[in-house]
Amino acid sequence: MRDARRSRGSVRDPVLSPSAARRGLTVSAPGSVGGRLEIAPWHRARLDPDFAEERILWSRGYRHVAGIDEVGRGCLAGPVTSAAVILPPDWLPRGLRDSKLMKPEDRRRLDVEIREHAIAWSIAFVGSELIDRINILQATLLASTLAAARLPIRPDALLLDAVSLPEVRVHQRVLVSADRLCASVAAASVIAKVARDRLMAEYDATYPGYDLAGNKGYAAPEHRAGIDLLGLTPIHRLSFAPCRNRRQMALWEDASTDATGISEDADDLVGLDIGDPVD
Repeated sequence: MRDARRSRGSVRDPVLSPSAARRGLTVSAPGSVGGRLEIAPWHRARLDPDFAEERILWSRGYRHVAGIDEVGRGCLAGPVTSAAVILPPDWLPRGLRDSKLMKPEDRRRLDVEIREHAIAWSIAFVGSELIDRINILQATLLASTLAAARLPIRPDALLLDAVSLPEVRVHQRVLVSADRLCASVAAASVIAKVARDRLMAEYDATYPGYDLAGNKGYAAPEHRAGIDLLGLTPIHRLSFAPCRNRRQMALWEDASTDATGISEDADDLVGLDIGDPVD
């Protein structure tokens, strides 16, 4: 595979309990059938994603393979954000990795390059109010489903990281650590991360005192200190333990909260209804 890159490192398999040894090496995957995914013997932790998985799907006739990834699932404030990206087969961005492993300036550079070169890309936000109503797992699945539905080009297949999308009737391949294995999923992680980070910087100006531009809504000490001093804002997730049973201060009542629900109408969910069941 001309464009594929292989990691030079190696990772030992964990020592399994007798029951785990009988069922094989698996990881928790709440959005998948059965709640767990089996890790294939060839799977090893890698840093540099490539087109290996995409090429398998291309060879089977799936022309437009979209990678999907999300960010912000464990935050106390702000939306969960998903992105979908279809990359051209002959273009692999230089320095592409899982967005969590990259410096902010490298993410921003790649964000521009991916948007310019991708066949198609899309972003979807699901905000704190809806997260509190339907729970974070369902909000994550909704954001990813919306991202798939909003692609300007209809995908033939999806590559996903540890979750499947039951409402999307398109062929799906679910992998563990897909953002470290698949170029298109890593690209989606970059697009989602940069978009959400920019939004949290905007919220930092609207709701000062929580260092949202620095911690991006995660439970950093400065964020917790802001909650103790100022209370909760309209973008905080009231169902999350650090925010539960806290007071929402009237200080922020008149502030704009554009991302407390989904970013656009849920009508985007209609339409993706072809393909095969999840692998």
